[in-house]
Parts: sequence; C-alpha cells; structure tokens
Amino acid sequence: MRKFLVVLDDSRECLNAMRFAAMRASHTGAGVEILSIIAPEEFNHWIGVGEVMREEARERIHAHFEVFAKWMRDRQHIDPELVIREGEAVPEIMAQIKDDPEIGVLVLGAGTGKKGPGPLVTQLTKNAGALPVPITIVPGDLTKEQLEAIT
Repeated sequence: MRKFLVVLDDSRECLNAMRFAAMRASHTGAGVEILSIIAPEEFNHWIGVGEVMREEARERIHAHFEVFAKWMRDRQHIDPELVIREGEAVPEIMAQIKDDPEIGVLVLGAGTGKKGPGPLVTQLTKNAGALPVPITIVPGDLTKEQLEAIT
C-alpha cells in the first residue's frame, strides 16, 4: 500500500499537512504514516534525567498523535501509523523514507509568517532532486474547504 508520510511537530502548519495527507489517502486508497522526531539536544542531561525527559517526550507525542488519529479515523476512515525517531529532523525523515518502501509521498506544511516556509521545507526542497519520493508542500493558510476541494 502506498503511504503519505507527514511530520508531526509543534508547528501550526502541521495541521494542514495532516489534513491534506488524510484526505488524499482517503480518496486514493492509501495510508498515512505520521513521523515524529525527538531532537537529541532535548536529552543532554544526566542519564536518569535524560531518560525521564525522553519518556515524557514520547508521551506528549502519543497524546498529540491521538488527536490527529481520531480525526483521521472518524472523518477520513484512515487508521494512521505513528513512527517516533530520535535525531536530527532531515536525516531522520530521509532514513524513514529509505526504511519504508511503501512511502510514496512526503507531505510538509509551509509556514505563512515572515520567517519563510519553515526549516523542514527549506532544507528538504534544497535537495528535492535527490529525494526518492515527491514532496507535497501544503500552504499553512488554506482553509478546510480549500483542502477538500484540492484533495
């Protein structure tokens, strides 16, 4: 089965990327894989403290994932998978694409502020020609109605 890979993070534009991936998957008979990446600098503490922080980060990710997963199940009839990786974002995204041959499209949300589209979009589009899958960049300010019309 082909899957849409979407990155779960704390950005506002993540919401539209999730919606787009779920709607496209629903309309095309595909699946959704949600990737969350825990940055290594979050755990540069004593070993015991670092382990507690790692577990708390995983709990936050699972709680955040469940909000999106419930919407995907209830509204789009898609049961998404959650993958959690630790490391730097771009190398971990590339590793996940390499590790899962069913991933067919990477879906990213683009920020709408003056800072540009966001670090993931900026970094990944610089090397888009070398990626093994296409990237779909979803504008962060699209409405639900606009997303429904284009999916």
